[in-house]
Amino acid sequence: MTILRARPVPTLAVVAALAAAVTATGTVLLTGSAAAAQGCRVDYTPNQWPGGFTANIKVAPGDTAVSSWTVTWTYAADERVTNGWNATVSQSGSTVTARNMSYNGSIPAGGSTEFGVQGTFGSSGGAPTGFSLNGVPCNGTGPTPTSAPPTSAPPTTPPPTMPPPTSAPPTSAPPTTPPPTGCAGAVLCDGFENQTGSTPSGDWTVVNPDCSGAGTAAIDTAVTHSGSRAVRINGAAGYCNHVFIRSTKNLSSVGSVRYGRIWVRHTTAQPTDHTTMMAMTDAADGNKDLRMGGQNGTMQWNRASDDATLPEQSPAGVAQSVPLPTNRWACVEFMVDGSAGQLRTWLDGTAITGLTADGVPTHDIDGQWYNRTWRPQLTDLKLGWESYGGGADTLWYDDVAIGSSRIGC
Repeated sequence: MTILRARPVPTLAVVAALAAAVTATGTVLLTGSAAAAQGCRVDYTPNQWPGGFTANIKVAPGDTAVSSWTVTWTYAADERVTNGWNATVSQSGSTVTARNMSYNGSIPAGGSTEFGVQGTFGSSGGAPTGFSLNGVPCNGTGPTPTSAPPTSAPPTTPPPTMPPPTSAPPTSAPPTTPPPTGCAGAVLCDGFENQTGSTPSGDWTVVNPDCSGAGTAAIDTAVTHSGSRAVRINGAAGYCNHVFIRSTKNLSSVGSVRYGRIWVRHTTAQPTDHTTMMAMTDAADGNKDLRMGGQNGTMQWNRASDDATLPEQSPAGVAQSVPLPTNRWACVEFMVDGSAGQLRTWLDGTAITGLTADGVPTHDIDGQWYNRTWRPQLTDLKLGWESYGGGADTLWYDDVAIGSSRIGC
């Protein structure tokens, strides 16, 4: 079964209409058999814009555990995969092959793992077919029958594939323009591959603002998004246990509009207490930090000078944000426009309503943020962990980029 979540695009409408059912969350389900004949299942969830897409792929072996995996599928049109994450991905013609990384090859019986791809298409895009795991057809696809099966009327509604949500998810706007791949035009682009020691150095320095304690930063070669190195932050609970790595590059050439792209992975769900995982010094705000982190279990922005939050910490405001996923790599993007005093945030390519300050105060979202004029002048970039209560977390950062135009995942 494939899951298609995308803004309607005329060239895709006919393909999607072949077997689509819209759930209460706005997700379109392209359905096949309710049970996989071979026991395995591959769910493909794309996010599309004109000419490009990203997709999250969830693979489950069913009743039999696997120690390594290779997933293949076939595109219906002219889609081309340009990169991937949490898997080694290649394409030959219309067939895509994804192989596990060193850290996610083992999947227990009844378990699953996820990876993703980014790509482009020309005149059209459609739903992929022919999913297989280690050469075995999945999603109920079996050997070609020797005689035609009996004709039966299709069900009026598809069988549910997951429990319905207890509440509606926050509304997210799809990207209005396709983000470029790689680091085109970025002033800072670093996958930490030039790090030779066990502690970040060279283009990065370890800092402990105000006080230092149990928090540590290290170069990790076991858990990476790409390449052979990432930064691992061991973030302990309590204010003085914070630790960050700070870029030593001169970021002044970025200008008043700053775009950032950070791949991050962490182990522990965001707590109720306020935490920070990224900070940038604001020269226009007394050199206080503009901070991204979490509070009340979801992502948030926080202004250190007056503790204003985005979104506002009301139930309605928090519901407009989303939690940072655990135990997988996530692509976090942001835009800060200093001249207009605006801020936008994306998670895995999807805009987050609650993490958007659009210049017009909106109650429960950016009303508190605009309680005064805000025109930031950001001068640096710090990645790490700071807890203002009881939260501890282990985080990895990789493939970090800062530039004056959107970089993409």
